[in-house]
Amino acid sequence: MSASAERKTLTPSQRRALLATPAGWIACGLGSGLAPVAQGTFGSLAAILPWLLLRELSLPLNLLVIVLGFALGVWACDVAGRALQVDDHRALVWDEFVGQWIALLPALAAPWWAVVAGFALFRLFDVWKPWPIRVFDRRLKGGLGVMVDDVIAGVFAAVVLAIVLRILR
Repeated sequence: MSASAERKTLTPSQRRALLATPAGWIACGLGSGLAPVAQGTFGSLAAILPWLLLRELSLPLNLLVIVLGFALGVWACDVAGRALQVDDHRALVWDEFVGQWIALLPALAAPWWAVVAGFALFRLFDVWKPWPIRVFDRRLKGGLGVMVDDVIAGVFAAVVLAIVLRILR
């Protein structure tokens, strides 16, 4: 399908195909990707809720959750993309969950405003897609393609947030 078709809202048959499997529920961010507009933003916001629980874990456990979440997302977004017959439909927002969790790593032991800044920075890099994010977004397909650009956007956001927190300490 064309890029413009990937940006449209779900048809009723696509919604049924997406929600027919556990992979679809995971890929659509447990329903947050079904928002009628700004699915990526809703997915990123929804990702903060489980992150509040993850925040209580040690850094190594947070990293393990991120790695496992990435692997789960590659599988789920691949299955859901095939069901939708679209490589990267905007309703697939599990990548926002993992990218947001990466972006918030520097906020694990930081004040509340670092969470807001991490959210904003992740959305900025996810939408802007500077090099090399844009390259990966265009070249990789399937579940891996859905996930990788948001992981890189999360890393960019985490680096900027860590620098800001370091400067302000």
